[in-house]
Amino acid sequence: MAAGKTNAVRALDKLGVAYRLAEYQVDESDLSAETVAAKVGMPPEQVWKTLVARGDRHGVCLAVVAGNQALDLKALARLSGDRKVDTVALKEVQPLTGYVRGGVTALACKKDYPVYVDELVQLWDEIAVSAGMRGMQIILAPADYVRAVAATVGPIAKDKE
Repeated sequence: MAAGKTNAVRALDKLGVAYRLAEYQVDESDLSAETVAAKVGMPPEQVWKTLVARGDRHGVCLAVVAGNQALDLKALARLSGDRKVDTVALKEVQPLTGYVRGGVTALACKKDYPVYVDELVQLWDEIAVSAGMRGMQIILAPADYVRAVAATVGPIAKDKE
C-alpha cells in the first residue's frame, strides 16, 4: 500500500488542519462504508462516504453522508436549490472527480464542486472520510472537514432501506 500523501492529505496540510490517517486492506468486492468502518475500527456512523450527484439547475455536486445512511435525493435537491437531483453513473465518477469508486473525497477534487454534508456530522468529535484512494481514511474533526471543503450542512440522509 502506498504510504505517500494523497492530494486530499496535501490539501489538509496546506490548510493546517489536524488529522490522522488510517490504512486498511482493500477488498475490491466490498467497498462499502460499513466494511471500511470495521477495518479502521470505527462505527459506520462515523465513517462518511462521498457520493457524486447532479442537479437539474446547478449541475454536479458532492453529497457526504454517514456510512450507515443513504442519500435522500429529495432532501439534497431542497438544500442545493435544484428541482431534481440524481447520483451520476459510476462511469462518470472518475472523469468528474479524479477519484475511483471507494476513494472519492470532496478534498482536492478535480473541480471545486458544491459540497453538501448531512447534519448528523455535528454529533461526532471525529469522523473518517476517504483520503482520495482506496485503502486510506482521513480521521479529523467534523468542523475542520466542513471548513476544508466549504460544505453546506443540512439534512440530506435517510435510513437505509
